[in-house]
Amino acid sequence: MGPGRREARAPALTFPLPACFSVVAEFGRIAVEFLRRGSNPKVYDGAARKLNVSSDTIQHGVEGLTYLLTESSKLMISELDFQDSVFVLGFSEELNKLLLQLYLDNRKEIRNILSELAPALPSYHSLEWRLDVQLASRSLRQQIKPSVTLKLHLDQNGGHSTRIVQTDPATLLHLVQQLEQALAEMKTSHCRRVIRNIK
Repeated sequence: MGPGRREARAPALTFPLPACFSVVAEFGRIAVEFLRRGSNPKVYDGAARKLNVSSDTIQHGVEGLTYLLTESSKLMISELDFQDSVFVLGFSEELNKLLLQLYLDNRKEIRNILSELAPALPSYHSLEWRLDVQLASRSLRQQIKPSVTLKLHLDQNGGHSTRIVQTDPATLLHLVQQLEQALAEMKTSHCRRVIRNIK
């Protein structure tokens, strides 16, 4: 694998290889359902009876496939990177192609499911600020001690909240410089490529 290529770390899928090819599409459906609704022992038991293996074997296989599809979908890895990732698992070429098709067919839905499961972070609404300067105190008659108070208004889950932060001008200037550096980084071709892939 060349430098800069992204790789999905795939766990070993622990179900029998001869039976796997005939049911891997069903395993893919179970894996997506696992993401939607969580684990369902009855589904594992039903599949285990059909394949004449233990339900633990089915569960481990589905969990491994779920992990492979989830991590690959998070990274939106290319077809070639996905094939490189599953190649090391030692499956047949036909099975690798079927796993690739499962990934291509389901990656958008998996990303949608993952985005719904992600915690909703607060977003910026507005900002109020105030500059205070302490000119003297009982111990020091002549001193200049500036401070900046920021009142952040945030939106989250349809509601509003506020956060109050107080800092000195030097720290605030450092924060501004870091934010400007982050904005400049967002304009690089690498970041633009990443943003396109996660939308």
